[in-house]
Amino acid sequence: MFLFLSKLLPLFLYPLGLACLLMIVALVMWWMRSRWVPVPIALALIVLLLGSNGLVADGLVRSLEWQQIPVGELPKADAIVILGGATKSAFPPRPGVELNEGGDRVLYGAQLYREGKAPVVIASGGRIDWRGGGPSESADMAEILKTLGVPDSAILQDPTSLNTYQNAVNVRQIVKERGIRRVLLVTSAMHMPRSLRIFQRQEIDAIPAPTDFQVTEQDIKEPLSSTQATVLNFLPDAERLEKTTRALKEYIGLVIYRLRGWL
Repeated sequence: MFLFLSKLLPLFLYPLGLACLLMIVALVMWWMRSRWVPVPIALALIVLLLGSNGLVADGLVRSLEWQQIPVGELPKADAIVILGGATKSAFPPRPGVELNEGGDRVLYGAQLYREGKAPVVIASGGRIDWRGGGPSESADMAEILKTLGVPDSAILQDPTSLNTYQNAVNVRQIVKERGIRRVLLVTSAMHMPRSLRIFQRQEIDAIPAPTDFQVTEQDIKEPLSSTQATVLNFLPDAERLEKTTRALKEYIGLVIYRLRGWL
């Protein structure tokens, strides 16, 4: 139930969900013939305009992504941990397992293995039954890792974790059984602050190895490069709305996880 509620309730705090909620309030007020109908409509518009604004979206994303940027070359470790949220199951008409927008996690994890950063890769992630089910995400990641040159003998799996907290708990059990002392933690840069704190709370010596950056130095400079770029940066954009939503999801996750004592 917690897993379901953790996915459902925050939807009304994200820009799109909050705007829809405000529009419903406006409809109810209109049905009641209230003269304050324009207020929730205006608030819904403000929420959408702010959420899809380049400065707001990039600022929120950057505040998360740039917290754990490695300084210099990553050190070697005993294992590379790749968190789930990177693949799509091989349901028809897909020809096989595919990567989603977080697929850089698997690609970067394989790259670190080929660079000799660690002799073992731990793929951590299950599948939520009511969201399509299918093979565990760890199995899907393992399949892609093998095509990227990681041998099956070097891949360990955690196929049951359904959130970041369970990732850390299950990985802790694996590293304890294998005598692994230090790991490179691979996940999306936006997800790294929450993930790293949870792993550290589980007393895992984790070194952040973020990937899948949504905001680069060029993205920060571009809006200031010309008048046209500045104007376009202020206009509504669905991609920026998605960035804002993902950043808010992480901040809400930090609050919820802290309240549950997981951070």
